[in-house]
Amino acid sequence: MAVVNYDPFSLENRADPYSRYAELREHAPVYRVEGSGFYLVTRYDDVQFVLKHPELFSSSAMMMMMLAGMGLGIQQMGGQSLDPVAMQTLMEMAKGLPFDPQEMMTKPSLIAADPPQHERLRRIVNRGFTPRRIAALETRIREIASDALDRMLEKPEFDLVADFTVPLPVTVIAELIGVESERFEDFKRWSDTLITSTTGSASGSQPEVVLGVFREFNEYFLDAIERRRREPKDDLISTLIAAEGGEVALSPMETLMFTILILVAGNETTTNLIGNGMVALSNHPEQLNKVQENPDLIPAMVEEVLRYDSPVQMLFRQAKADVELSDTQIPKGSIVLPVFASANRDSRQFADGDRFDITRNPQGHLAFGFGIHFCLGASLARLEARVGFEELFRRAGRLRRLQDETEYLDSFLLRGPRSLPLAREAS
Repeated sequence: MAVVNYDPFSLENRADPYSRYAELREHAPVYRVEGSGFYLVTRYDDVQFVLKHPELFSSSAMMMMMLAGMGLGIQQMGGQSLDPVAMQTLMEMAKGLPFDPQEMMTKPSLIAADPPQHERLRRIVNRGFTPRRIAALETRIREIASDALDRMLEKPEFDLVADFTVPLPVTVIAELIGVESERFEDFKRWSDTLITSTTGSASGSQPEVVLGVFREFNEYFLDAIERRRREPKDDLISTLIAAEGGEVALSPMETLMFTILILVAGNETTTNLIGNGMVALSNHPEQLNKVQENPDLIPAMVEEVLRYDSPVQMLFRQAKADVELSDTQIPKGSIVLPVFASANRDSRQFADGDRFDITRNPQGHLAFGFGIHFCLGASLARLEARVGFEELFRRAGRLRRLQDETEYLDSFLLRGPRSLPLAREAS
């Protein structure tokens, strides 16, 4: 049997994790990361099993991951709990936050909650993501995309990420939450810092910097939550803190934690979806020609991008009992990483899984997860990506890459180009 040695947190694997995922699926489908209690699960059926069984795999590990990233480094998550010395250091530094940090660690968060707490949180936040509410956003999303393209296409050369794939979802999510337009740049800066700190290199970042941004973010949103209590508006914060139909509203802390989640998941993942799509299309010009000649293929193309180069590579779970997967014993308490991006390339589920084909049927891909934690914002991400590509292809025409190599974000959790320099081809 081939010897596999893989570190999911290493910078070396950012450019092309997929060849390594293929090795894992073939030779070590449930792989223990050397020197840790992490288990990578890489085959489609096994990943789906982990996501289908919250009674065996707790989502509480997501909170541990976020805390580990607050400047401490993900290596602190090797066992059933965070290193107590590191946690004490973090708690000392967090004393200046505008709330009790212990409350944040003990309150359930949607992404880190198990039943029955998860059901209560999900019922409440679903109010902000009804099909009618999402569909009603299309006109405004198209306006935002068009405005971004107006500015971008004034230049002969541009960075698609900075000029289009960032401002589109940032503006959509900021407006949905209720952030004032003059704070949009702060909104993006908060998001970038939180992502880098919680999902970047395993060594961690400077806790002082992270907590400074965290304090700034929390002060703004705690004030916004209090203002919405006094004067509700037609925005997501007001929806979350309003009691409806006998259902108790979210507490201020629960609202704040969901705002953090939507800040990161609601804008960065869509930025990466559109960016990954353009990288894949530019690397497969015959596929780009197909979709530009037939814009009706855009929805199918978006689904294939989600499968082929998933914006979210993996998530965290903790084994609640001894579990066996693919002839490998996972001990109780271990941290399990279901690798969505690997499952979506598994040729046992998707024929010739490493081939990018916008005409295939990628139904069943796991880019948005599966089961009770299926992505709340999936329909919004699909809408933004569809509208974004429709406007881009309609307005920009033929585009060419200015750099052959793609530099990716420093994140083991999220995948997308850091920049994508392009120019319009002469007509």
